[in-house]
Amino acid sequence: MVLIQLLLPTVIPGDEGPRDAKAALDETRRELTAAFEGLTAYLRAPARGAWTAPDGRMEHDDVVMVEVVTEAFDRRWWRAYAKTLAQRFRQQEIHVRAMPVTLLNDEGD
Repeated sequence: MVLIQLLLPTVIPGDEGPRDAKAALDETRRELTAAFEGLTAYLRAPARGAWTAPDGRMEHDDVVMVEVVTEAFDRRWWRAYAKTLAQRFRQQEIHVRAMPVTLLNDEGD
């Protein structure tokens, strides 16, 4: 099994308000639920991201984590989907990570 985590911004640059980010997150939730039969989204307490911009300024944003669990990691599909999400959320890139997991209800131990 593979746990896939995405960090998605809570605000879209140039938005009129949080409604656009909520709509983008809702669309993402529908897509991932259809593709993977479920997901977990941590929405209550956004995480605070920080990084150094190319010009040396410290940048910040608030992000939520979305997770799906699947049998295998399809790198090509996730790369294409990350590009779709980057456009949807008006980001240079979307942070996607995948890690192998063992679920306690898996047989074979």
